Amino acid sequence: MEEAEAGRLVERAQEAWEREEWRAAAELYERVLAHYPDEEPSAAWWYDAALAHKFLRDWDKALQLGREAAARAPRGEGDPAYWNLGIAATIRRDWATARDAWQGFGVQLPEGDGQIDGDFGPACVRLDTGGEQEVVWVRRLCPTRGRVLNVPVTKGRRFGEIVVHDGVPNGERTFGGGTVPVFDELVLLETSELPTLHVTVDASSAEDVDALVEAFAAQDFGAEPASGFHNLCACCSEGTVDYDEKATPTHAGTQQIWLAAPEPAARELLDAWAGEGRRSWGGLKPAH
Repeated sequence: MEEAEAGRLVERAQEAWEREEWRAAAELYERVLAHYPDEEPSAAWWYDAALAHKFLRDWDKALQLGREAAARAPRGEGDPAYWNLGIAATIRRDWATARDAWQGFGVQLPEGDGQIDGDFGPACVRLDTGGEQEVVWVRRLCPTRGRVLNVPVTKGRRFGEIVVHDGVPNGERTFGGGTVPVFDELVLLETSELPTLHVTVDASSAEDVDALVEAFAAQDFGAEPASGFHNLCACCSEGTVDYDEKATPTHAGTQQIWLAAPEPAARELLDAWAGEGRRSWGGLKPAH
């Protein structure tokens, strides 16, 4: 391939990129890279081709081309080629490549081999289930994986599942004087076996409701009053939301609670909770 032809193909790839025609852009870049893999601008072409396949959710190609992009990027300087490679490698469960990618970016990892199960702090993730969206809190296990800490109300989603999220925040949440990013979900990596249940409880005090939540949490289950859910438009969801301002204080009386637990265990915990003070429950059933 002559340099002039390669230049025209790169121009076409850039035009396709501007139109968000990711497949066309990637294919054009790959045609050029087959002949010019190591020219001065090639690192950027490898990166864009890999990123286009990430947008297409073609994780095998994103991993393949991401390796080439990272091989031409400086280590330890926060180059995004490593981050995108880490995402693709995580989704394909190539843990050796994922570990090397995060270290190449400059992330400190827990010692060991294989899957990364560290504590990278809290974040929020916007779940996407084909039209419906819900922002949940997660505990990050690595730079791109998080375990869901809320009981989702979106059909088909569950407390405790593990999701892979993007690396660029799309909103933020403030809570208790701190700020956490909101990331968009890329993939549901591991499902949860805990079903979502719905129950009506009656409590004489707010502390009684808090005690129910704590009882479920102590067994690694989930329990959330319906007052904890907030409906937001897309614009607000992708902006800054102050949870302290939005929060509805736990209150006494009759209310709806969403639970994440096997039904027999939920009944046992509810009975134990109702045995103390003026507390009662009823109408336990699957949420969906």
